[in-house]
Amino acid sequence: MSAICKSSSNSPVAVILAAGKGTRMGSDLPKVMHPAHGKPLVEWVVDACRAADCTRIILVVGHGAALLRAHFAGQPNLEFVMQEPQLGTGHAVDQARPLLATLAPDQEVLVLCGDGPLIRASTIRTLLKAHRQSGAAATLATSVIANADTYGRIVRDGSGRFDRIIEQKDATTAQRSIREVNPSYYCFACGPLLSHLSRINNRNASGEYYLTDLFHLIPKDGLAVHVVDAVPPEEVLSVNTPAQLAEVALILKSRALQPLEATR
Repeated sequence: MSAICKSSSNSPVAVILAAGKGTRMGSDLPKVMHPAHGKPLVEWVVDACRAADCTRIILVVGHGAALLRAHFAGQPNLEFVMQEPQLGTGHAVDQARPLLATLAPDQEVLVLCGDGPLIRASTIRTLLKAHRQSGAAATLATSVIANADTYGRIVRDGSGRFDRIIEQKDATTAQRSIREVNPSYYCFACGPLLSHLSRINNRNASGEYYLTDLFHLIPKDGLAVHVVDAVPPEEVLSVNTPAQLAEVALILKSRALQPLEATR
């Protein structure tokens, strides 16, 4: 299918990656369907997108797809695409190509991960505002955290300008010391997103198609990539283990209590 998009909307479209099994969770339940403070991880992300005025949400599903479809059955403006087999984040987004190809070239497309329930609508709005003001083809939100283990690192040149994202498995010892990380909050213009997805390769330590490679490929065609430090450290934690799930649940509970405590 052609990478040229066709129709436009003023509201951002969100693509949420929710296909992974989550082997470290020790459960047959899809990772994104594990509950945290009353609802599945992925539902927190969906709700944040809706609160940030996304009127169309695409869930990329795979392992346990039937459970996700059943859980979200009947919800408006929510669509599903299947990723099977699961060959990486770039491959996951590319499964939504038939739906994204109906959009205008400058349509804003958010890409987020379904295992990151701490995302706030306000952070999504900040990302969108930065993307619009910069006029970039792709915008990346970053964060500086104390423990960067497992996260992709933000590599900058000698002048402090963004160069690329390097995944932990592919990073050198020096790169692993970087504390500016990629929390996987992205915004793209639809046209550049689709045209560059087809150019990603899987020559890396994981043998996967990384969506993060787009932020190195897009500037090679003279298009702008914008980077904004927009994610508070307390929002960065994603869930890969039962311990992280418990930690996230406590944070979400604490957030829910904050308005009540403010009125006391």
